[in-house]
Amino acid sequence: MAEFSDLSVSLEQLGFIIIKAREFDVKEGVTEPDPGSNPTDDGQGAVLEDHGDDPVRAELVGFIHAMNEDERADLVALAWLGRGDGELADWDELRAQALQEHNKRTASYLLGMPMLADYLEEGLAQFDESIEDVEAEHL
Repeated sequence: MAEFSDLSVSLEQLGFIIIKAREFDVKEGVTEPDPGSNPTDDGQGAVLEDHGDDPVRAELVGFIHAMNEDERADLVALAWLGRGDGELADWDELRAQALQEHNKRTASYLLGMPMLADYLEEGLAQFDESIEDVEAEHL
């Protein structure tokens, strides 16, 4: 049976990704592409829109790209586990598949999952782990 200590990715890394993925997931479609006014006058509403130069996306992509291959494979396998693509007993197979399908687009793939934060948290829960302590540090 797989244990959390077998994973290459740390709880702190997962906590950061989950927190940022939540920020990214709340983004809405762009309602006014070129408002031509001061963001302060607009109530900073554009920060909640999914612009191409979104700093949260850039931060997440940079963070995931900086991870090594094993960490990225664990991240993908954990998302799949949380999504219900397997059971904890299937961890070795999920991870092997994530390694086999590894490419340079891991960040884009993961950010394309609308419920990435939820999937990662559910995957962690199957390992009897949580990011509650990590979240408390960031609040």
